[in-house]
Amino acid sequence: MTSFGGVGDNILSVFTLTSVNRTDRLYALVEELRAVAPRPRSARWLAGRFEVSTRTIERDLSALQQSGVPIYAEPGRTGGYCLDRAHTLPPVNLTPAEAIAMAVALHQLGGTPFAEAGRTGLHKLLNVMPPSDVDAARDFADRVHLVRPPMPAVPEPIASALTASRALRLTYVDGKGEATERVVEPMGYIGGRRWYLLAWCRLREAARAFRFDRITEAVQLDEPVTPRPFARDQLDIPQEMLSGPPLP
Repeated sequence: MTSFGGVGDNILSVFTLTSVNRTDRLYALVEELRAVAPRPRSARWLAGRFEVSTRTIERDLSALQQSGVPIYAEPGRTGGYCLDRAHTLPPVNLTPAEAIAMAVALHQLGGTPFAEAGRTGLHKLLNVMPPSDVDAARDFADRVHLVRPPMPAVPEPIASALTASRALRLTYVDGKGEATERVVEPMGYIGGRRWYLLAWCRLREAARAFRFDRITEAVQLDEPVTPRPFARDQLDIPQEMLSGPPLP
């Protein structure tokens, strides 16, 4: 069944994370901590600054931390909350149309290993955009609709296979409908109309491509692995059809 819905109903649902007033406060909190970094601000001081309770400030700070803002607590009598300026973005001057363009592009990541990373990346950008631009992008999102077949979610062990550098135990159903259990060493991903995990298969003692929708179970093992070298000519794919993701 084809899904039909506004961008605001899927990846831009992060726009509705907070009310407008809280969105303003979260943005101002980040800017306050950025301005004094690396010095800390106590929760009590911040509560007085924004005229809310200490508990509210602590909830706000926790929400920012969970969304990826590098805020950490510094203990001690003169301690408080600090922002790591080396790992933050300054206010981002994205236009609402640019934010929607990024959301539409990230929406296409559904069913790939990068869907969750794309969602959290967009969330981080929204956290440093001026609240008025976030509101305008939210309104714009309600006017944009996408039609696409539903894409199954990629199991977390597969999505983190390469970065975790761990072996995987897969239950895989081949084109004939026969299921086998295999231990594999992740090597990379192949993407296009369908997505595949490229891995060294210990059962076949060779590199194999495993189609995501044919992997019925994936378990990440505690066994660390060293990624094997991989050459593109190992794939039965014409070289002119292979390319890496473009980076600006």
